[in-house]
Amino acid sequence: MSIAIATTTVSGDLISKFDKIADAGFQNVELNEYDFIGFNGSAGDVAALAKDRGLNIQLLQPFMDLEGFSGEAKTHAFDRLEQKLDLMRALDTRLLLVCSNCDQHASGRSEDIVSDLYELASRAQKKDVRIAYLALPWAAHITTELQAYEMIKQIDHPNLGLCINSRLTLGDGSRPARIREVDGKYVFHVQLSDMLRTNNDLPILSNQFGVLPGQGNLNISGLVRLLVNCGYTGNWSSSDVGSRRSFDNGTTVATDAFRALVNVLDDVRSNTPNANFNIPRLAERVYASGFEFIEFAVDSESRDTLISLLTSLRFRKERHHLTKSVELWRQGSINIVVNSDKEGYARQAFDKHGATVCDMGLRVQDAGKTVERAMTLGSPEFSQALGTGELNIPAIKGVGGNVVHFIDEKSDLHHVWDIEFEPTVIEDVKQPAGLRRIDHVAQTMRYDEMQSWLLYYTTTFEMEKTSIVDVVDPSGIVASQAIRSPEGEVRLNLNGVAGSNTIGGNFLTDSVGAGVQHIAFLTDDIFETSNLLAEADFQRLEISPNYYSNLQNELGLSAELVQQLQAGNILYSRHDDGEYFQIYSQSIFSGLFFEVVERRNRYDGYGAENAPIRLAAQAQIKLNQKAATT
Repeated sequence: MSIAIATTTVSGDLISKFDKIADAGFQNVELNEYDFIGFNGSAGDVAALAKDRGLNIQLLQPFMDLEGFSGEAKTHAFDRLEQKLDLMRALDTRLLLVCSNCDQHASGRSEDIVSDLYELASRAQKKDVRIAYLALPWAAHITTELQAYEMIKQIDHPNLGLCINSRLTLGDGSRPARIREVDGKYVFHVQLSDMLRTNNDLPILSNQFGVLPGQGNLNISGLVRLLVNCGYTGNWSSSDVGSRRSFDNGTTVATDAFRALVNVLDDVRSNTPNANFNIPRLAERVYASGFEFIEFAVDSESRDTLISLLTSLRFRKERHHLTKSVELWRQGSINIVVNSDKEGYARQAFDKHGATVCDMGLRVQDAGKTVERAMTLGSPEFSQALGTGELNIPAIKGVGGNVVHFIDEKSDLHHVWDIEFEPTVIEDVKQPAGLRRIDHVAQTMRYDEMQSWLLYYTTTFEMEKTSIVDVVDPSGIVASQAIRSPEGEVRLNLNGVAGSNTIGGNFLTDSVGAGVQHIAFLTDDIFETSNLLAEADFQRLEISPNYYSNLQNELGLSAELVQQLQAGNILYSRHDDGEYFQIYSQSIFSGLFFEVVERRNRYDGYGAENAPIRLAAQAQIKLNQKAATT
């Protein structure tokens, strides 16, 4: 059992596709006929190109419209088949994907279809190749894998088997158990793709792009486990996935596909004794128990801007690095690192993106195993030159090159603040604002990168994901998806933007790439914190009075509570008995801002209904700033 990927999944010409597929770690490919047709070379050339890169052309796909014809149409269909069988031999591949006939003029009589499929298998046997038959839900007659399976079992030919596509099997709402009676010896090929299923409408299903396993909501693991238990011993391919652009930093969908396939098969292997996949062994999935630090890359000017905002939030500088221009600002268990050093990774990040969050540290049980799992799944390890006395803290580069460090208590790593930093003399001790810990971090990215970030987090860490929510921005729509550790110690909001007119789009344009756009701090008393922030001259986002009038009408809040909320520009959300309070700072740099939140009665959301209000307020500030400069 090995893994493969279809050439249609990857962008570029055939040579670049082979390069990306090999670089991602694959050894097998499904070659789409159109990729071959568009290539200026012979079938032998293609076979040699694949072999030079350590790739095996596992399957040629697709062959369409064969069974059920009569007369000249039947003769032409089988003549086309003979040409494809000869092409397979030249390509050095032994498996052809044949899709059920979509031509409405083809016969639907089972005896005609069985006869043609038997002829198909016999011709394949003469050429020493095999056929994997895929039922398309939008075909003329054979629309399910169970219909196809019954015919294949009736024919019982060693050169004819079933192709199962997870999206087509599960996309109509079915469970994996629908194919529990399938004998694995009749299954020749399995394609794994996911989807965000919203209805059971087959015409929509036929046109919807698939996504990689784990990016949608189908039970891919359940299907794989059932097929293994049914005796399937063939390959697993990432196919039937919608085309997505390659990212500017060189990350491709091939890398994501490798990560997705290895992850889902490893999950099955961990609790299925007879699963024997030819994939790397993974360390156990990582449990992240909190944010250890957030690090900003700044220069002297942007440092002053950031420090001014942190001071108004009542953070205080507690430590400074022994040898570098790096400061630790702290409140509660929140560690904000301000790095204005002119050497190293942070400076490189500043030169590329401007003032930005360049690094974050997560608390984990075992930092070494965390990096081991991430690297096995395709994330590159991060390292840089260490100064005297500095700790070698395990780290990886995530999507877009962002760095994530890992801190555990098995070693001295959690003593980094004592080892690499020395205390700062605090002359003016002020009362903190009551901020206890980081509640969540929001990252903004291009929409076409969003699924890669999701896959990166959910395959590396023990994370739960919510449904995607469309947030209305004054200039467009922002797709937002929240993920969290099981107990909520680490929460991340992924916000995908499609254009440059939205607030998030402007942030990406100005900062030259995806990144952290806002950080939320948790307090136990939003009103006490609000008063303390006011005393520190905290510049908060001003909310429209209309919001509070509507809030009182919609939720029936007391006039006293609404007055308190409005006085502090505090946003409010309520789900069942849970309540959520939010205060936003005004933006700095290219749109980065902070948030202060309070959760009551196990409120577990993020105030999604308030996002358009926040976005409108931020857009109004930009309009005011633009008007003031014209």
